[in-house]
Order: sequence, then C-alpha cells, then structure tokens
Amino acid sequence: MKKLYMLLFTLLFVLAACTDDSDVEENADSGESGDESTEEINFSLLALPSSLDPHAANDGYSLYVMTNIYETLVKLNQDLELEPGLAESYEQLDDTTWEFKLREGIKFHDGSDFNAEVVKANLDRVRDAEVGSPLEFLFTEIAEVEVIDDYTVHITTNEPFAALPSHLAHPGGNMISKEVIDADYQQMEDGGDPLTEVNRTPVGTGFFKFEEISEGDHITLVRNDDYWGEPAEPSQVTFKAVPEDGTRIAELTTGDADLIYPVNPSDVAQIDSTDGTHVEQNQSANMTYMGFNTEKEPFNDPVVRQAVAMAIDKNAIIDEMLEGIPSVAETPLNPTVHGYSDELNPIEYNKEEAARLLEENGYGDGFTAEIVVNDRTNADIATYIQEELSDLNINIEINQMESAAYQEFTAEGQHDIFMGSWGTVTLDADYGLYPMFHSDNIGAPGNRTRFHNDEVNQLLDDARTEQDENTRMELYKEAQQIIIDEAPLVPIYHSVLLAGIQEDLSGYYQYPSSFPYLKDLQR
Repeated sequence: MKKLYMLLFTLLFVLAACTDDSDVEENADSGESGDESTEEINFSLLALPSSLDPHAANDGYSLYVMTNIYETLVKLNQDLELEPGLAESYEQLDDTTWEFKLREGIKFHDGSDFNAEVVKANLDRVRDAEVGSPLEFLFTEIAEVEVIDDYTVHITTNEPFAALPSHLAHPGGNMISKEVIDADYQQMEDGGDPLTEVNRTPVGTGFFKFEEISEGDHITLVRNDDYWGEPAEPSQVTFKAVPEDGTRIAELTTGDADLIYPVNPSDVAQIDSTDGTHVEQNQSANMTYMGFNTEKEPFNDPVVRQAVAMAIDKNAIIDEMLEGIPSVAETPLNPTVHGYSDELNPIEYNKEEAARLLEENGYGDGFTAEIVVNDRTNADIATYIQEELSDLNINIEINQMESAAYQEFTAEGQHDIFMGSWGTVTLDADYGLYPMFHSDNIGAPGNRTRFHNDEVNQLLDDARTEQDENTRMELYKEAQQIIIDEAPLVPIYHSVLLAGIQEDLSGYYQYPSSFPYLKDLQR
C-alpha cells in the first residue's frame, strides 16, 4: 500500500544566532553580513494567496504561504508517512471514534494557548454552514468534536472513515488561534462577511509568523523565535507576486529572488545554463487537465466531450511543448496516489474516430467555445488544442486571465472549457476524486467541471466509509472508469515540480503536493 502523502509542504525558514545591538552595529560598520542563519529569503511566485485563512482558500499559492504560518494535528514527513504534528499521538478507539492527545505548552503567535478547546473551535468552524468554508468537504464525515480534558480530544465520525488522519494533515486542518476565530464570529454578528478576520490577522503556531502584506505585491513572514520545536533557519521570507515567467527568471538570475516557482519546462535549460542558478525537479502528485463545463452546451453531451478527448495528442504536447519532462496522464489520479490503477481503459488518441463521432451525432458543422487559462504553460497548451480542434470545425478562443480572476470565473461556472490542475495532497484517492467529481463539491471546492453522476457520487460515498482497504480501492477503480468514460475532463499530463533556485542555497525540498519546504533553507 502506497504511503499517504499530504500536502503539508510548510515553506519555512529561520534561526539566527542571537546578537545584541552592539554586534549588529559592529557588523554594519565593518560591512560584514553577520551570521548567515539570519538570511532573508525572497521567493517569487506566479501569484499571491487569495486568502490567509486556512478555511477560506484551497489554491496552491494560498497554501504555499499558509503552511508556514499554521500547523496541523497530523502531518506528512519527507518519507511521505503520516506522523503526529500538534498532536502528540492519535489512535482509533473504535470504528467511529478517534482520540488525539495534544502537545502541551504550545503557544500561538498572539501568545494564546493551543489546547483541546482550540481544536474543537477550528473543526467546528470549518464545518459551520454559516461560515461557508470551501474546505468543509474534507470534514463532512465528522459528527462531533468532544473536549475530554485540556489536551485530549475525541473526534467522532458519522460512519467509519479511514482517511480522517490524512484529511487532518491537509492545510484545511491548520489550527488557527481561537481568539482570532472568536473575532471573526464577532464581526459576522456585526454584519461583516465570514472568513474575513482570520485573513486580516493570520495567527498560527508555525515557525514563521505573519509580518505584513502589500496587496498584489508581496507578503512577508518572519521567524517565530518562540517556536515550540526546532526553529527555522531563515529570519524572514518574502513572497512576491511575479506573474510573468520571464520576469521571475530575470529576478532569479540577477539575485533579486532566491527561489522562483513555477518554472516553465521550456525555461529549464536557460536557468540550468546560467551561472549560479539551477532548477530543482521533484516528483508530483499532480494531474493537469482540460476541463469542460458539463452544464453548458454542447459540453453537456458526453459524446462531444469524448470526441474532443480523442482529438488531443498528449504525447505531442509533452514532447513538443514541455521538453518531454512530464508523463502522460490517462486517468484522474497520479501514479503516486494510493488508489491509482493501471487496469483502467483510457480514451485513446484517434482524430478520425473523433470526427466520425461528431458527424454522427449532429456536430459535424462544429461550434465555437472559449477556453480560459491562467499561465503561459497552459496558454501554450491551449494554443495547441486550438489548432488540433480546428480540424474538427471547432473554433476555440483563448482567454488568459489573472490567477485570482480565473479562480473566481471557473468556480462560478462562467467558463466553457478551462485548463486546470489538481494535486492530491493527501496522496489518497479520496482527496483526488471526491472534491473533483462528487456533485456536492461543484465550484470552488474542486468540481469546476460541474460534473454530476449519481453512480459516481454513490461510489465515492461508499469508499469514504469502507473499512476493507481492497474493497475501498475497487470502489475507486470503478468510479474512475465511469469518470474516464463520461469525460468531464481530459487528463493531459502528470507534472514534474520545477523550481528555480540559487546554487548556494541548500536544504530545499518540495512535497509531491507542490508545497516547498523551506524551514531548513540556508547558504
């Protein structure tokens, strides 16, 4: 059984040797840089978070920052094994009851205590319909969170739910200061919007703490010198929004950025050939796809979706546009995910059959549709798809949007077609399939194809509560074959994580979920 992996890629930094003011002045006067463990790290990303509230955002750029601020009860280590985090230990007492023993003496960045009441407040909030968290789907199986004593919590599920620990390791399970949660509820009572106060005042227990935000430009975190565990190496990390690939590369090569992410595969050779920089390549749990809005004509017809899927040569996209780096995706799950199967029957590339299907079903004259993308790589792929589908009399118009606008546009179902990706951060099929294809999650939680299939819903529901692991995997296999046949999306490739980094930096790691782990980064 493959090890569960989860997306906790905590971007972290920091421990500096303690110096008094005279040391600082002396170093400044002499031109010395001081202890290198006080290094300030600049990280250029395609976009900044849509929110710093763990219950409000599930996009990668939000999680890249938040995982430095907050921590979870359970976490994945670099061997991709689940282990205790803020919980000291956990065990399943019976089919539906889990006990979590919490670490004592942990403080939030605001000085408040981490304890059982905090855990209950967090898990109650993320499931509160009045709050409306898009991460609620992770915890819908939880029936009750009971405080046993200051440092013991019992979590009871509606039915047996084997994936609970991996879901608690997801960033949606990050623990927020109860004082800030209370403040958010208070501003709701005063007429404000939910999920507001935590975003303004993000307070966790992590080895970095929030310092400042300049909207649309950068976010700065500083080392938590009172961290309960081993402190981070860097003293500060600044995340900067740099939407243009070429600009991110220029910042890396000039030294204005220590790290950049993502890197387009076509830019790897340039970065690797530049003195002082290289590209780190890491395995992913990602699936990049082209998704249809299955509620809009003509994509509400599965025949159209199947025909379009047949017309896309994935190998050509990878070889000609992505430098042969990613691997072809034939199924909804990445091979790194527990629940992946190589016994499924994918839709094969066959342009002639695609044309026949369209002609026989009344679409021979073609149609026009818009595809929305949010970065250069996907824009390039969309251009290829545009050319290929023109042979079938399908006219595709490309609309490249800024990341936040793209997220809102596709969540609201305004699109015809879109280029998207999904990282199964828990490395378990439940997270790879339930958010993406269960109709309860249409929109922002993950189902941006707006796919609704009662049989798939039932299979995914049954798999969530199935205790026999072999049976659970068979349910996921059956669900995946229906999804492939119905083709709400076209799996295109499983990416390799590409990050540009300065040669003199060490300690970099990136989880398959794509979260960079920067706690040990140093020169």
